[in-house]
Amino acid sequence: MKMSVDKDETLQRLKAAVHYTVGRLCQKTGEDHRREFSRQVIAAIAETTFRQCDIFAKDLEAFARHAKRSTVTTDDVKLVARRSTALSIYIQNKSEELNQEQKDLKKKNTGKRKSRETEEESRE
Repeated sequence: MKMSVDKDETLQRLKAAVHYTVGRLCQKTGEDHRREFSRQVIAAIAETTFRQCDIFAKDLEAFARHAKRSTVTTDDVKLVARRSTALSIYIQNKSEELNQEQKDLKKKNTGKRKSRETEEESRE
C-alpha cells in the first residue's frame, strides 16, 4: 500500500513539474511573440508532453532490454528520435558534441598523466 501511495505522489509531482515548466515556456514564448496562452491550452500541452515522455521512457527501456542491457544508451535515444527529423538531427548533433567533449577530456587527462610521469622521472 505504501509503495502505491509513494508512486502516485511521485507521479503527481512529476506532472506538476511538467505543467509548471510548460507554463513558463508558454509565458516566455507568448512574451516573445506578443501572444497569450489560455490555461486550458497550457494544461493540454502539459498533458501531451507528459504522455509523450512516458511513451519515450517505455520505448527506451524496451530498446535497452532488446539489446540485453540494463542501461539506456545514446543509441537508444537516437532510435526513439528517428520519427522526428528535427529531433533526430538535434540529438545526433548533441551526441557528437558530447563524444568530442569526452575525447578532449581524455586527451587532457592523458597529458596530465604524462607530465606527472615526466616530473617523477626528472626527480629520480
